[in-house]
Amino acid sequence: MKNVVLKVDIHNDKIKQKVMKKASSLSGVESISIDMKEKKLTLLGDIDPVNAVSKLRKFCHTEIVSVGPSKPKEEKKSEDKPFETYPFYYHVQPPQYIQDFYYI
Repeated sequence: MKNVVLKVDIHNDKIKQKVMKKASSLSGVESISIDMKEKKLTLLGDIDPVNAVSKLRKFCHTEIVSVGPSKPKEEKKSEDKPFETYPFYYHVQPPQYIQDFYYI
């Protein structure tokens, strides 16, 4: 798997939506993330970076920043829980029976 970082020149949400749709349709893409402040698009998976740039240049100016192996995901330790969770049990009140007395 590769971690491909691309610099994309996105001006508005419409172009962002088109870029995300085109990037998700590329073969081998497993995850996509975009940083609007730095204008960087990160693709994770078995991707051809040159092919990705050529497809995305139809919508906006795109450059390759870096291509490298993906970082392994770190497993979270179970000891770092801020609080313990318990099952939620609720009390159900039994129905109230109303007795009507009829006097004849």
